[in-house]
Amino acid sequence: MPSKLTPEDQARVDRVLQQPGNRSERKPFKVWTLFACLLGLLTLMSGLSYWIAWQYGVV
Repeated sequence: MPSKLTPEDQARVDRVLQQPGNRSERKPFKVWTLFACLLGLLTLMSGLSYWIAWQYGVV
């Protein structure tokens, strides 16, 4: 896909990307870790709400 930037703009983008703050390597995104965290949080909240309902005699 051809770049939509002019050569001058592309040179500025390249210069910004070479600055130390923009060169840091990142760890790969871990989808399954996010899924496990969300599942754990949902389980914890469901258990807490069930316990509260049990304490008040709703369940």
